[in-house]
Amino acid sequence: MISQVMQDAINAQIKAELDSAYLYLSMAAYFDASNLPGFGHWMKFQAKEEYSHAMKFFGFLNERGGQVFLKALDEPESKFSSVVDVFERTYKHEQQVTALINALYELALKEKDYPSQILLQWYVNEQVEEEAHASQILEMLKMAEGKSYALIPMDAHMGKRAGN
Repeated sequence: MISQVMQDAINAQIKAELDSAYLYLSMAAYFDASNLPGFGHWMKFQAKEEYSHAMKFFGFLNERGGQVFLKALDEPESKFSSVVDVFERTYKHEQQVTALINALYELALKEKDYPSQILLQWYVNEQVEEEAHASQILEMLKMAEGKSYALIPMDAHMGKRAGN
């Protein structure tokens, strides 16, 4: 059985993951409205991935005899000034999620909750990947800044994202 403190913390993380999905859907809407369907596709894919992260925690709580308590989602940001702005926010957001995962891992260590530690190791590794992808895209966009013609092939490339 999972401790109350771990249950509460994982419930908070479920909300954070769903908030992330909602944020990325908002970013997808911005890209779709900006005639950048490839970037929109990338963000929709990212939203699905964040949802799957929430569901992984959801299932874990149930398997451990805990209870899921869903909280209201935050209204996501919806006004962006550019593609670079979106990916600056994406990178910063992923860094914030990494901090949440690290704090949750620290709590699992303190609680001597070995199953949670094992689960969270997957998320620690996932966040390394998430930050790397956001940073790489951001750096490419900064290189292309001021060259609007560079967005066309980047948009096509972003539209090819597949997996999971």
